Amino acid sequence: MSTMPSFPLARLAAIVVASAIAAACAAAGAEQAAAPAGPPTPVVVELFTSEGCSSCPPADELLEKLTAASPVAGAEIVALGEHVDYWDQQGWKDRFSSAALTDRQRGYAAAFHDDDIYTPQMVVDGRAAFVGSDGSAARRAIGKAIRDEHGSLAIAVTSVGDGRAMVSLTAGPLPASANGATADLLLALTEDHLQSDVRRGENRGRTLHHAAVVRSLATVGQVPAAGATLESGVVLAPDWNRAALKAVAFVQERGSRRVLAAAVVPLETAAR
Repeated sequence: MSTMPSFPLARLAAIVVASAIAAACAAAGAEQAAAPAGPPTPVVVELFTSEGCSSCPPADELLEKLTAASPVAGAEIVALGEHVDYWDQQGWKDRFSSAALTDRQRGYAAAFHDDDIYTPQMVVDGRAAFVGSDGSAARRAIGKAIRDEHGSLAIAVTSVGDGRAMVSLTAGPLPASANGATADLLLALTEDHLQSDVRRGENRGRTLHHAAVVRSLATVGQVPAAGATLESGVVLAPDWNRAALKAVAFVQERGSRRVLAAAVVPLETAAR
């Protein structure tokens, strides 16, 4: 009767771990190598979140880290922290929540053929959706997004007054992959460095920190295949920190929800 040669389990475990690390490094290297040359590609990263959700703080932290330093070479992160309102009846009303942002998430659910909406959920370039605290999934989706065709979009903040800003948006020709689809141009104002001391609900007793909180989001108009320049006025609430505001614009296919072009600039430093 033949027998299998003995093999120390510790050595076997070490080999398995080393192989896993090597595979991860190879995958990361392939992702970096696949990054297109030239200027970084703006990639829209949306996080549907709520201060009433105990699973959301790690996702908020991830969005903040992605905004501070993109983990994928060749990508410029265009972040949108979108606070939904369906947690507001669970003991704590999120002061940043909006029914319009809940409707936006429902639009993604319909496009992705999902049966339900949830928090935290992250959506990258309108093309991939996953649990919002999953950093590995975020890196994969961002790496894939920069390999897709994108158009150009420029933001010029023409003036910032007491309670209003004027913004000019110039979209270049749409990518050929749009193939004549209806494309909307959206403009958002986001605010960084926000925090809340939560007194009730699932996060009671915690101080929550937020980045890129969507203060306003509106459709400016449609973009034809050849591109267009559109202007829009944006109302600035008195309690918003001007130094922490950014103007975010993106072109999005109405049906598929794919983002075709995007840009972001600090509001006050970009004003001319």
